[in-house]
Order: sequence, then C-alpha cells, then structure tokens
Amino acid sequence: MDKNPVVLIIEDDKNLSKMYAQKFKIEGFTPIIADDGQKGLDMIKQSSPSAILLDMILPKFTGNQILSEINKFEKKVEAPIIALTNLTEKEEEEKAISLGAKEYLVKAMHTPEEVVQKVKTYMPPPANTSS
Repeated sequence: MDKNPVVLIIEDDKNLSKMYAQKFKIEGFTPIIADDGQKGLDMIKQSSPSAILLDMILPKFTGNQILSEINKFEKKVEAPIIALTNLTEKEEEEKAISLGAKEYLVKAMHTPEEVVQKVKTYMPPPANTSS
C-alpha cells in the first residue's frame, strides 16, 4: 500500500506550476497545485504534503505570510518547505529561512530538475517496491 510522496506546489504561474508538477510526477511524486496563498494554506492543512514548493509572490498571501501562518498551526508541519521565487534580495531570503523555509531557490538560477533534486534531499528514501 505504498503511496507516492505528495508535493504541494504553491505557484500562481500556471505554466510554471504545470511544468514543476510534470517533473515531480516523472520522479515518482504526486503533485498537487495551489494557485494562490489562501488555497495553499488550506491545502497544507488538508493534505499533509510530504514537501512544499512555495512561491514568494502570490495572490492573497505572500510566501512569507504563509510561512508565518504555518508557524501558528496547532499541528506542526513536518514537510520541508522550499521557497522558489524570483526575489533575489538577501533580506527576503533571510526572512523566509527564519520563518522556516529549508531552502531559498531563485527560479532563474535553478532548472526544474535541480528543484526536484533539492526537494528529494529532504525526503526519506522511498520504500523498496518490487514490481
């Protein structure tokens, strides 16, 4: 009864979210997408994802606002949160990390493959499935 790890992609750019979802799917993840900050927060509460890819500039809530909200949850979010953004300011990165993001990746500097590999470094090794 093995389940693929679920990666929640909180990204308002539909082309990007589709592209990342495709990459994660190929790598054995089950991608789910939220296209704004509110949906992202709701999905974190409802789906207990294995990992979260979080854009920093979103409608309704920014990435940092989402990180702040997650810190107020009664139940701790165990999933690693990877900030994926076009914001290159050091202050933004420091704030995201201080609020709980494990990594801060600038979209223009990382291929989708690199992003998937980075997320994988935070995942437990997959259960040995012989088919």
